[in-house]
Amino acid sequence: MDLELVLSAAALIGLAVIIPALMLVTAIFGPRARGKIKDEAYESGIGATIGMVDQKFSVKFYLLAILFLIFDIEAVFMYPWAVSVRELGWFGFIEMVVFMLFLFTGLIYILQKGVLNWR
Repeated sequence: MDLELVLSAAALIGLAVIIPALMLVTAIFGPRARGKIKDEAYESGIGATIGMVDQKFSVKFYLLAILFLIFDIEAVFMYPWAVSVRELGWFGFIEMVVFMLFLFTGLIYILQKGVLNWR
């Protein structure tokens, strides 16, 4: 066997043993301070919640978040394409045009449905 393979296997086995052992030692010997303040929920420095806890949000917020993710993922696909466009040739260019047409069609559909109108 190669030396790198043996060392990497030993490192993985060592991590698989050391990490659970450290977690077990921490659980056994760690401090256990409980109290009213310690068990209270902590929200970004706000001690107590203000207003209704079960406040409902409009579906438009969730829809806008999903749309943002969709068009953000588009950018993730476009960066590698832009780097290797010369190696891909015309086939890669046509594939990206088809991909962009699909996204543009989705954007037109979103605009026609009025999803981005907040009134």
